[in-house]
Amino acid sequence: MSSPLTGLSVLFLGGIGPGPFAAMMLADMGAQVTRVVRPGNPPAVVPHSILYRGQEVLEVDLKDPVDVDKLRQRLTTTDILIEGFRPGVAERLALGPEEVQEINPALVYGRITGWGQSGPLAHTAGHDINYIAVSGALHPIAGSDGAPVPPVNFLGDFGGGSMYLVTGLLAGVLQAKNTGRGCVVDAAIVDGAANLTAMLHAFRAEGQWQDRGTNLLDGGAPFYSVYRTADDQWMAAGAIEPQFYELMVEGLGLTEELGQYEQNDRSAWPAMKEIIARRFAEKTQAEWIDIFRGGDACVTEVVSPEDVLEHPHLTARNTYVSAEGHTEPGPAPRFL
Repeated sequence: MSSPLTGLSVLFLGGIGPGPFAAMMLADMGAQVTRVVRPGNPPAVVPHSILYRGQEVLEVDLKDPVDVDKLRQRLTTTDILIEGFRPGVAERLALGPEEVQEINPALVYGRITGWGQSGPLAHTAGHDINYIAVSGALHPIAGSDGAPVPPVNFLGDFGGGSMYLVTGLLAGVLQAKNTGRGCVVDAAIVDGAANLTAMLHAFRAEGQWQDRGTNLLDGGAPFYSVYRTADDQWMAAGAIEPQFYELMVEGLGLTEELGQYEQNDRSAWPAMKEIIARRFAEKTQAEWIDIFRGGDACVTEVVSPEDVLEHPHLTARNTYVSAEGHTEPGPAPRFL
């Protein structure tokens, strides 16, 4: 596997969640990442130890002017700086964008926050759930009782935060290479999460999005949902295209029972879903795996985090690895 960011130097000043994940991604792609910690801090602590892989540690007291001067000197040869402080903190440390780019005009300055550097909420506290709630990304993700369900912190911190930060940083590096001038990347989780709702708003603009739980991608469609099996495990169905739907119905043995309904007749979806749910409940997950694995019905098992190392596809690709007694995801994407 190649390392396309070999030779790129990254300094990560601080922050939790999305900042460390972005730094991990850059390190996975070959960048030399140095994480600044306070003197005496442990180099890696749960729950962030996996996010710190592949990184060096530099002890710096950011309240000590001598230490800050040494850090500023290091910035002369740094390509990317990442900071996850609240707005204004880096400036008070004399490490804001203006000060840093006076030292190194080509440096790309990455700022990862929940609310962004401006706006009425910019200086208030928050977490993933708050950012996706306000952005409109949480509302469509609802449970059977209609209450929104937080998707762990995948959608906000990492999807709307880290991924957008890394994209912006690499775009900034390309600009610096072409012009000699870096830029400031303001990666706000609320902005990124909102951006991830683009397809939802496309559905709305086309009149294809109705009440929660009644739509194509939110569990409303009987062919795009999750079903309980006889052993209280789960199967995921994603047979959107008609040829895949036909294979799913065939695998379920419901060709005759579902044949009276049109696949995309929304008025029939509740009845179709009941029929499919009853059938999935008749067999164990292992039995359904035997029926659907290797085919194009787009029906797969729902794998728990405890079982990912045992899944044949994930094992064949080393998607997850065992390291020091725990499971962790391998680097992605891959460069061949």
